[in-house]
Amino acid sequence: MTGENDFFDCLVVGGGPAGMTAGLFLARFRRRVAVLDEGESRAAAIPRSHNHPAFPGGINGEALLARLRAQLAEFGAPLLSGAVTGAAREGEGFLLRQNGRELRARHLVLATGVRDRMPPVANAEAHVRTGTIRQCPICDAYEVIDKRLAVIGAKKCSAGEAMFLSTYTDDITLVTLSETPEWGGEDAARLDSAGIRLETRPVAGITAEEGSGAHIRFTDGEELAYDALYSGLGIEPRTRLARALGVELTGDGRIITDSRQRTNVEGCFAAGDAVTGLNQIAVAMAQAEIAAVNIHNTLREAEGRCLTP
Repeated sequence: MTGENDFFDCLVVGGGPAGMTAGLFLARFRRRVAVLDEGESRAAAIPRSHNHPAFPGGINGEALLARLRAQLAEFGAPLLSGAVTGAAREGEGFLLRQNGRELRARHLVLATGVRDRMPPVANAEAHVRTGTIRQCPICDAYEVIDKRLAVIGAKKCSAGEAMFLSTYTDDITLVTLSETPEWGGEDAARLDSAGIRLETRPVAGITAEEGSGAHIRFTDGEELAYDALYSGLGIEPRTRLARALGVELTGDGRIITDSRQRTNVEGCFAAGDAVTGLNQIAVAMAQAEIAAVNIHNTLREAEGRCLTP
């Protein structure tokens, strides 16, 4: 590949599964590429993913990221650590700032991901890593079959998460933290019909402990125990750089792309959880592959390495 100060064919922002997959494909296409990694991949908190294809018995999130880093290094693509503090258009390409250095590229892949809104529990992220606090029923509801669950949140997405979980267990409580629920009417009736309890009392505290589940203490003194908590508080897309570049976003702040993972900004692609769609590792990787192939084909066309249509 090339040194840090060269003009890259592509810079990839984000060192999670999407970002490293894009970097891997572009490196194998023999393109000048670097992956810029802030070290905050959401995948790192996964205790063990059992639904990621090709891993019978599951795989830990950190272990998966380590494999991807090793594979990326095998093909010589640099993984540059540090937060990207600025992004701007420069001529027909992009200028990024990271750790006081300036990096330039013709193309850009934003794989910046999302942040989960955590419930009010001390050391919440540590409990995510042990599985006491969970964030993705699509990923792991199978592992909580017949368990006693609490879903935290008063948003409509919180209620939707509880309904999703209702095909796995009939012991679910929606804890609204005394906030007024966003749902009502027909949705309330459906929740009741599914046997989901609603708990609107003010909460005095929530504790979690590996192997012992979680306890919610209410201000009236009662304490209830659960095998696991699901955070139904939603996510925050990490799209600061996308906004700075004028990338079009949805109402909830996620990046809009076409079927080739192109944004509305020429030369800028996006993949992974920051993009509209299903927040799954396999989906993020597939989006990154699509973006990388299209960047390579665009470069081939500019180099005269394509036949006429």
